[in-house]
Amino acid sequence: MKYYSLNHNAPNVSFQEAVIQGLAADKGLYFPESITPLAPSFFDSIESLSHEEIAFEAIKQFVGDEIPTETLKQIIAETLCFDFPVVEVENGIYSLELFHGPTMAFKDVGARFMSRCLGYFNKDKKDAKNTVLVATSGDTGGAVASGFLGVNGVDVVILYPSGKVSDIQERQLTTLGQNIKALEVDGVFDDCQDMVKKAFLDETLAHKNLTSANSINIARWLPQMFYFFFAYKALKSQNKPLVFSCPSGNFGNICAGIIAKKLGLPIDHFVASTNVNDTVPRFLVNGIYDPKPSIATISNAMDVGNPSNFVRIQEMYNNDLARFEKDFTSYTFTDAETLTAMKHIYNDDRKYIAEPHGAVGYLGLKKELANKPNAIGVFLETAHPIKFLDVVEPALDVTLPLPKQIESVMNKEKVSVKIKTYEELKAFLG
Repeated sequence: MKYYSLNHNAPNVSFQEAVIQGLAADKGLYFPESITPLAPSFFDSIESLSHEEIAFEAIKQFVGDEIPTETLKQIIAETLCFDFPVVEVENGIYSLELFHGPTMAFKDVGARFMSRCLGYFNKDKKDAKNTVLVATSGDTGGAVASGFLGVNGVDVVILYPSGKVSDIQERQLTTLGQNIKALEVDGVFDDCQDMVKKAFLDETLAHKNLTSANSINIARWLPQMFYFFFAYKALKSQNKPLVFSCPSGNFGNICAGIIAKKLGLPIDHFVASTNVNDTVPRFLVNGIYDPKPSIATISNAMDVGNPSNFVRIQEMYNNDLARFEKDFTSYTFTDAETLTAMKHIYNDDRKYIAEPHGAVGYLGLKKELANKPNAIGVFLETAHPIKFLDVVEPALDVTLPLPKQIESVMNKEKVSVKIKTYEELKAFLG
């Protein structure tokens, strides 16, 4: 499998080169040259397959022969070492819980897969090191820190916006030590992301062998399609059209879901549910892609003004807005609406606790299902409510017990370096 730059001004590369480079030389995101649908028989018998078997069939064409079959299967087994429950929240509406991994966020899947791919590619390199440089608006940092901790030949540098991630999120990315370093940026997530992109294009940093573990990296992004297959497997017996609502910030999850659909997964419709950072909902209204500076919200991991992965979605629909709108809707919601949804979900008989991002996904799903009375829907619950306890506890008047994954970092010392400018980042990288 070869990958090309979506800016179309850089050489095509192998899976390994795309993983190691992260971003193409012309600033473009990498995209696979082809997507071959899986055989109908795969979907006919999906209930009989394990999660690991499903994931292997879904990902193998994108890796090709660059990782041996047995090694790839082992990487997948280590990636999927936790559950992905589909929980009914109300009639016909399900939460796909993606927070049962080591850092209690959906990004554990991509981070674990990518770290193990990079570890395989580095296994015979005695001296050369890669530096994983990543910007986080919340959960990416902790997932990357956990996934890459102690990986041979890899240093990790995480940029996060000061005061704009939760206390637990901050502890997960600042307390691990070893090969993990955290930079606390005086700014917003978009400032962090801009610094990372600038560093990739800085020829004076070529010796650092920079790569990204944001969803711009194909090895972080592609495995996120796995859990769409898992949800379909769980709900297939209902034999109803299936709508997925993804709380969307950088649009990596929903973009991976569309890849799953291109592989043949029977998904009827996608909803990109956003907070007030509404670049994509506005685009669908007027056809103009007009990014704006991000606005801080209680669903902070979605506080993204210029979502990187949207260009990949446009590529999959050949920039044809009419085709795109058949499969895809996007809605925006305020913090007040988000809090109301959290209370509504909790006050139902099932007493389900949703955190702000999941609640935004729920709102988008409800809005879309009003147009599709025969469908059932799944919203992605992307992080454990404990990671947003400062919002969840007062909103629902509950006290959340501390899961063991979180308890392990709460008493560790935060270590970060404060920076304001790209020059300071560059000096830190050396």
